[in-house]
Amino acid sequence: MMKKYALISLLLITVVISTRIQAQKCLGISVKSGMGYEMATYNGKDKLTGKILYNIKEVNTENGATVMSIEMQSFDAKDKLQTTNAYKCSCKGNELMVDMTSMLAGQENPLFKDAQMTFSSTDLIYSDSYTVGAALKDASLKGQGTMGGGMNLTYEMLMSNRKVAGQETITTPAGTFNAFKITSDMKVSTKTIMNISFDFQAVSFRAPNVLWDVRSETYRKDKLMAYSILTKIF
Repeated sequence: MMKKYALISLLLITVVISTRIQAQKCLGISVKSGMGYEMATYNGKDKLTGKILYNIKEVNTENGATVMSIEMQSFDAKDKLQTTNAYKCSCKGNELMVDMTSMLAGQENPLFKDAQMTFSSTDLIYSDSYTVGAALKDASLKGQGTMGGGMNLTYEMLMSNRKVAGQETITTPAGTFNAFKITSDMKVSTKTIMNISFDFQAVSFRAPNVLWDVRSETYRKDKLMAYSILTKIF
C-alpha cells in the first residue's frame, strides 16, 4: 500500500513539473534560463558603436503568464562594458509585454550617470501575428529622481502612433527573416533647470518565432540616426 501511494505521489509530482515546463512558453516559443540574444549597434553612417547583450536569467509562471527576468548589458565599440540593467517581460496569450526600462540600454544620456531614478512604465506590447495597416497600443516610460547636488530630474519617453507599416525580408548575421515593419513616433524629454525635448521616429522589424527585434532603426527628421541588428540567438 505504501508503495502504491509513493507511486501516485511521484506521478503527481511528475505531472506538476511537466505542466510547469510546458507553461514556460512565450508566443509559442519555449524559453528557459540561459537563453538570450545579441544586437550590434551602429550610427547613421554604418559605423559600429557597440553591442547590447540580453540574457534570460530566470523564467517563472505568475497568474497564468510566463514572466522572464532579463539582464541587459551594453558594450562600446571596443567591447568594454558600459552599463548593466535588469527588466522583466511577460507573455500571456498571444501578447509579449516588455517593460519599457529595456529602452534605456540604447540611451547615452549623461544625466543618468550619477542620478538616482525611479521609473514607471506602460508596457511595450508585441504580438505573434500582425496585419499590415493595424494600429498598436502606445507605450511610455517615466522617471523621477535627483542628480548630484540634489537637483531634481524628470524623464519621459512616449511611443505613440504605433502601426504595422508593412512586411519585408530582413537579413542579419542571425539569419533571414520575413518580418513585419512596425513604426512609431517617439518623444524623449528631460527636465532639470530647463526642459529638453527631442522627437524621433522608431522602426522595429518583428519576425515570427523570434522574441526580439531582428532590426531596429531610429530617425530624426527623416534622417537615420542609429540602428541595431540581431547578430546572435543562443
